[in-house]
Amino acid sequence: ARASRERSAAWPQAPVTASVMATNLFALVREGLQAEHAHAARTLLNGEADDNEDNASTFWLLFGAYLCFHMQLGFALLEVGSVRVRTTKTIVLKDAATICTGALVWWAFGYPFALGDGKEDSFIGSGDFFSYRNDYEAGFFSKWLFQWTFAAVAAAIVSGAVAERCRFSAYLVYTVVLTGLIYPVVVHWAWSDGGWLSSKDEDYLEDRSGKFLNPEMGANGLIDFAGSGVVHMVGGGVALMGAVTLGPRLGRFDRDGRPTDAEGHSSVLALMGTLMLWFGWYGMAPVSTWRWGAMQLAEKVAANITLSAASGGMGSLLLARGAGEPNDLPLMLNGILAGLVSIAGPCAVVEPYAAVIIGILGGLVYYGAHHLLLKLKIDDPLDASAVHFFCGAWGLIAVGLFATEAGVTLGEFADSEHFGAFYGGGGEQLGVQCVGLAAIAGWTLVTSGILFAGLKTMGMLRLPPDEEISGLDHPSSGAIDFNAVM
Repeated sequence: ARASRERSAAWPQAPVTASVMATNLFALVREGLQAEHAHAARTLLNGEADDNEDNASTFWLLFGAYLCFHMQLGFALLEVGSVRVRTTKTIVLKDAATICTGALVWWAFGYPFALGDGKEDSFIGSGDFFSYRNDYEAGFFSKWLFQWTFAAVAAAIVSGAVAERCRFSAYLVYTVVLTGLIYPVVVHWAWSDGGWLSSKDEDYLEDRSGKFLNPEMGANGLIDFAGSGVVHMVGGGVALMGAVTLGPRLGRFDRDGRPTDAEGHSSVLALMGTLMLWFGWYGMAPVSTWRWGAMQLAEKVAANITLSAASGGMGSLLLARGAGEPNDLPLMLNGILAGLVSIAGPCAVVEPYAAVIIGILGGLVYYGAHHLLLKLKIDDPLDASAVHFFCGAWGLIAVGLFATEAGVTLGEFADSEHFGAFYGGGGEQLGVQCVGLAAIAGWTLVTSGILFAGLKTMGMLRLPPDEEISGLDHPSSGAIDFNAVM
């Protein structure tokens, strides 16, 4: 009976034990399924996050390209306002033709030589001719378009230096050579994954963080964030050689070699063009981060170019007023551009107070180059070479002087131990910048000198004197009277 009672007491507990076991088993299965679903969800979200980042970066580059392209209108208005009215139609026709020609050349072989997929050559790129690939990775065409607008800027710079006396056919020839060879080679040197001056190497694309690795030149490689050297020295160097080879406009210097008055016909158009260029710089410089996820760097770059432009303009104005210059407005407008050109290279690695200093000194560099060219009887109607070539060179040097350790780190360059000499970073980075300056200047001046000399020898460069005197918009050409339109 006792055993029976014990069995009876134990019997009700059996179902309870089974229920607990079933509950525990269900809980384990549920937890396992939840963990599996969570892992799948995380994987999906991470993939979507990567896709979203890629899409945002593609939009960022396209947005920058649109702003940079707007600079072409700025160049056109600045040039039209800075020269005599009788050349207006020819200038705008030439600008439109230069843009169209440059786009086709960049598509055919300019981009391949600059940033083509074949990266084994440190001198010039290869691959992607006519933008043809069997498989396009995300962002290919946004990168192509963004870089084309930079090439268009380099070509537009030259136009102002040879205005009022250059044949239309010569414009097209130098556009083909500049956007198809001279500029792409420098881009490959400095901005490709394997160029000998580049801050990147072939491992760059394997590091998703975007940090630059192992530059061939040592230190951080050439730091030229938005093109003080790559874009502006190249465009300004070609402009300088064009102006030298063409010679001055008829009547630009008197019998004693003193410059005569050659003020442009519209200060309003010149101002509008300058401000449009300044606006376009917000696409050229901040978007040179190349990634949506680098907004902290982009906002700093935007602030630095603003301060440098403002200080360059005011510095040039005060200098012109102090020296008693009669035409102080053109000097101020070019001072603004001098500040923008000077800060393009160092904008990512310097502090805002240094951007002000760089802009002021850029204005001084421009002012000195302006008077040096006049002393040498080199006629550059828009001071394109003084602004872009000389101030671009100063921008490269400024990196080696003013770059901070924090700036190099934020810019994700290779070695934060090498920075500006003024901050104790040693002289290696400054040395790399000087090597890059010399290489860009040598390549650009020699190749463009050969180009313009060849055009001159073939009689394709300069207009006949009678056409230059009567103006390129002579009524016989069907030109519209600009004064009547305005």
